[in-house]
Amino acid sequence: MNARQKRLFEEARKRNPDLKIPSENQPPADWSEADLALIKQGVGDKSSRPASAAAEAAEEAPTGEQAGSVVTYFEAKGFGFLRPDDGGRDIFFHVSRLAEGLATDLRPGTRVLYELGMDRTGKLAASSLRIAPAE
Repeated sequence: MNARQKRLFEEARKRNPDLKIPSENQPPADWSEADLALIKQGVGDKSSRPASAAAEAAEEAPTGEQAGSVVTYFEAKGFGFLRPDDGGRDIFFHVSRLAEGLATDLRPGTRVLYELGMDRTGKLAASSLRIAPAE
């Protein structure tokens, strides 16, 4: 234990005198195959989320390449929003998803082609972005 952990433990012990310091050599836990698979994936506890939310979002999200134009792009932060040609809400994109073209070309009004996906928080975002060829 480091000094901070020891201090926190001592503060907790004041509130609960029966609290025991954890031993360094704890016996291995009995992990199920499902638990081990989640650990290998780096996935945390999802018990608070509805099981079918991800499946429903995947079914509702249209697939295939779509067209739109850049509304805003924050070059210093590396993200922006684009407006679909068919209307609807603006879509988040990150410069790391730019497959073809240069980040310097991402100015308001620039025509882009993109595919829909999800960002790291599970919200709708452009998963593949490229500058549309000039017509």
